[in-house]
Amino acid sequence: MPDDARRALLTRFFDHAPTFPPARLAPAEALAEDRRARESEHAWMLGRLVWPAAELSEVPQDEHRALALVEAGVEHQGDAVYLEGVPLDEVAARGLRAKIRCGGEHVPTVEELAGFVRGCRERGVVFKATAGLHHAYPTEAGEHGFLNVLAAAVFGNEEEALRERAPAFALDAASFRWRDREAPPTRLADVRSSLFHSIGTCSFFEPVEELEGLGIL
Repeated sequence: MPDDARRALLTRFFDHAPTFPPARLAPAEALAEDRRARESEHAWMLGRLVWPAAELSEVPQDEHRALALVEAGVEHQGDAVYLEGVPLDEVAARGLRAKIRCGGEHVPTVEELAGFVRGCRERGVVFKATAGLHHAYPTEAGEHGFLNVLAAAVFGNEEEALRERAPAFALDAASFRWRDREAPPTRLADVRSSLFHSIGTCSFFEPVEELEGLGIL
């Protein structure tokens, strides 16, 4: 069990999806970028390589990389299966996991995203979020912040957490904090394993640089 709250909250948090928009890197470029991420000092935050199932042959067998394979609204991460666009009651009944897009053609409202997080919590469904979560906090362009989604999962009060702007949250070795609330490493590790698994991002370095800029890393 990590005794550093940053490790508990962010270990293997960023699933790397360099072939997906907006990056849309060609397979060879995507693999090179992923290798660069794996060799970086912050590689402990790097999750699986998200890859189109139809292009699996483009990944050399000697790459030795944990993959998340995506096809038609379904994502396979090892034994875990994430369903996108399926009612949470059905996801829970099938014993599977849920996925929500936070960007792209449709950006969910604060209320929609809060309802999703709350619904997963109430049903005991593990989820991941993808698309549009490159920034730690919400942007003027209407993008959601990944620290906000983490806070919504950790602390509840989902709508309030999702609306917060920098510097609303604090994260250091001791804990993750929001207003008068504080979550130690054990609580953060539990949330990551039982509720909010990871996010998918086409850029690994962009969110990492934001965390560095905030003084978290």
